[in-house]
Amino acid sequence: MRCAPLRLLRYFQLGTHVSPRYNFSVNIFRNIVLAVGLFIAASSQAALTASILRCEYQINPLGIDNPQPELSWILESKERNQRQTAYQILASSNEKRGADLWDSGKVASSESVGVIYQGKPLSSGQQVFWKVRVWDGKDKPTAYSKIAWWEMGLTTAWRAKWISGKPLGKLTEPEMFADHPAPLLRKEFALDKKIQRARIYVSGLGYYELHLNGQRVGDQVLDPGWTTYSKRVLYSTYDVTAQLQRGQNALGLMLGNGWYNPMPLRMWGVINPRDALTIGEPRALLQMVVEFTDGTSQTVVTDESWKTGDGPILRNSVYLGEVYDARKEQAGWDRQGFSEASWESARIVSEPLGQLRAQEAPPIRITRTLKPVKITEPKPGVYIFDMGQNFAGWIRLHVKGPAGTQIKMRYGELLYKDGSLNGMTAVVGQIKGGRANYKYDGVGMPKTAFELDEYILKGEGDEVYTPHFTFHGFRYVEVTGLSDKPDLSTLEGLRLNSDVESVGSFTCSNDMFNRIQEMVLWTELSNLFSVESDCPHREKFGYGGDIMVASEMAMFNFDMSRFYAKSVHDLAEAVRPNGGFTETAPYVGIADESLGEKAGPIGWASAHPWLIWELYQYYGDRRLLEEQYDAVKKWITFLQTCAKENILDNGISDHESLVPKPALSPGPVFIISTSVSSKKLPAP
Repeated sequence: MRCAPLRLLRYFQLGTHVSPRYNFSVNIFRNIVLAVGLFIAASSQAALTASILRCEYQINPLGIDNPQPELSWILESKERNQRQTAYQILASSNEKRGADLWDSGKVASSESVGVIYQGKPLSSGQQVFWKVRVWDGKDKPTAYSKIAWWEMGLTTAWRAKWISGKPLGKLTEPEMFADHPAPLLRKEFALDKKIQRARIYVSGLGYYELHLNGQRVGDQVLDPGWTTYSKRVLYSTYDVTAQLQRGQNALGLMLGNGWYNPMPLRMWGVINPRDALTIGEPRALLQMVVEFTDGTSQTVVTDESWKTGDGPILRNSVYLGEVYDARKEQAGWDRQGFSEASWESARIVSEPLGQLRAQEAPPIRITRTLKPVKITEPKPGVYIFDMGQNFAGWIRLHVKGPAGTQIKMRYGELLYKDGSLNGMTAVVGQIKGGRANYKYDGVGMPKTAFELDEYILKGEGDEVYTPHFTFHGFRYVEVTGLSDKPDLSTLEGLRLNSDVESVGSFTCSNDMFNRIQEMVLWTELSNLFSVESDCPHREKFGYGGDIMVASEMAMFNFDMSRFYAKSVHDLAEAVRPNGGFTETAPYVGIADESLGEKAGPIGWASAHPWLIWELYQYYGDRRLLEEQYDAVKKWITFLQTCAKENILDNGISDHESLVPKPALSPGPVFIISTSVSSKKLPAP
């Protein structure tokens, strides 16, 4: 019966035997039959659509480490009361082949999140194409979705070696603040065949910038994300097919200190993060795999054949800023044909690090450009740029002048009454020696640890400077040393943050609430720099307490699935021997009201189990729940051993209270969080 309308349509399509006077009626009937046929054909399929396919919560991701990644999709329908009762996934090694990797068959399930790949084992760098169809509540199948893909990372075939620049030797603490040019690393290589595809797998500690044939690779900055380097080091994957050429090519790496070689600052006069972090001289690891159209491949890796020289960044610190001398730029260092006569062989470094893992959390990117709204000159030659908004990131300076001209930029959130910069709220680690001590000569720890950048001109017309291996929190920028009076085009603001996708919004008829919402979003993004910090200037640490109070807000507004999964791993890798989670992760030496072995207070340590549960509730991440169960169980058991009658009365009470903290007799402070369960946890 379903085919009858199509047979009638076929009959009238013949057309040659129909009298012309019947053409009008025939055309109407043909259209009616066509509509009926399409309706009947459509009615045999479900009113559902499977779309927005994701692998490991990402759309078409490069560099997946998990050998059995989790797949998910979104169900869409124009009709109400629709549901999925079954699904079928097809996975292929080639977009034009059949399901040679996996055909799940029809699986009776309503699951559309966290469906585990169960096909053939996947090899390093392998690309997988996949699609899905579902069945609705009436057991009608949809058409297959559009094809999506993922690509495995470099999971088993690392041949590269960690390399570094010229050795710094053993330095005293004051010497660590002196000029130590950021190392440049380069390698030339030839490709003599037609290129099919090429991937680069790269990491650099503390930070790196990757160049290929004179161009930056990718748009990620301050990469890789900060982790406990003794446990885990993140690498990124780049598709560089279009940047390669047949013949000679050149790779270049610039390295920054980041969190691997921080300055020995005594924060609050006590805490030196170097004492708790895994530290060393900047190093890099890179492996490039080039596949040719004839089926062969070529691999380029970091090893002793690479060359190293000094770059124009004389000093760089995640806290204190950067000094860049453009006169010391080595033109063409990242291109083929550059003279390496004065360069040395790179060093192989073998100090142990943690496991290499693909960076799946959103990388840090420039997410917005801001124009200054006003310039003032409170003193002759001292210019204050008002960006109109407090944010975290960089400036982009447009300047020209004689070679050797020193342009200094100091950052702050407020102004004094006389219009001059108040940078004291942005001072690093409360290292405050007074307002007047803003000048810093790079010798020893500064008396007042302002955020500062300095650019030294090369004197070749228009010059543009953007920092590389630091970031600041600010609204105002004080600029001194300019040869000419600036205008609003002299400076731009570049907002940086982990590039989490916006997924929610709020607006209403009350302008005050709308402004609060906007303020909250700016604040949250200013504190997403691979860890969720309390502030992007003074401390920059990943405090568990800030996660506790802000995570649900963040998840309502942004896709935090991969960002917070990284946070869970950060907390798990910083765990103390007694099972206690730390106040910050990665751990930097802070342990207020510790329960022992530097374990953090319960309100901050709770971030680990809290996030696991939130990720399960909001994103269906069951795998993380299962993976971290033992760590949570050990932590709760540890809390039970510390509690008296199932109550923990230690803690830091109302943190940063503006009034005296209330006492709880006989306990030391008023309790705001505690463990109250004496029951043993069941098996998972």
